Amino acid sequence: MARISLKLDELIDGEALRREMAALTAATAGDGSGQAARSGVLQLLKGRLAEGRTIAERMLRDDGGGSACAARLSHLMDEIIRALYDFAVTHVYRVKNPSSAERMAVVAVGGYGRGTLAPGSDIDLLFLLPYKQTPWGEQTVEYMLYMLWDLGLKVGHATRNIDECLRLSRTDVTIRTSILEARFLWGDEKLYDELMLRFDHEVVRTTGPEYVQA
Repeated sequence: MARISLKLDELIDGEALRREMAALTAATAGDGSGQAARSGVLQLLKGRLAEGRTIAERMLRDDGGGSACAARLSHLMDEIIRALYDFAVTHVYRVKNPSSAERMAVVAVGGYGRGTLAPGSDIDLLFLLPYKQTPWGEQTVEYMLYMLWDLGLKVGHATRNIDECLRLSRTDVTIRTSILEARFLWGDEKLYDELMLRFDHEVVRTTGPEYVQA
């Protein structure tokens, strides 16, 4: 069977979306924290999400690829979340000189972490922090979650630092599985890499047999 071309670039232009979102802050010198900017961003995201879904549906009718459609919907959501994160940290909660604690990686987990998304599925996200939560981190996560909810999405989410992820994964099979399926989306990739490296060394290698039996 011939492999179906995903044609992901036809679904959404992430860079164009970022430019349009940034343009909404032109009258406020780049400040996107006001209600007008938020409403404009929300409408932009709703439009791009609807357009992308319509294109994915048309492609499904054309090629009949169910798995391809799930990958396309996952990519569409990836780009929406990436653009939203960039807007949040650039135009809403920008920190000119961030501390080592003011970093974050947005990580897809669950089925979404596997790069597939069925229509109406939950969007499972891990907001990964280096240390304990900061006001910047809390505000950024809250902004993103409320925007995603206002888009009509069902979002499963957790906000944890690396040590918390490792500690919980040793005793909770669900959390351990979610990390095994984790996929970096956006933000500080070094945080994600550190989590996966430590997870492999400190959890998988020491508790692998017990996990298989569970």
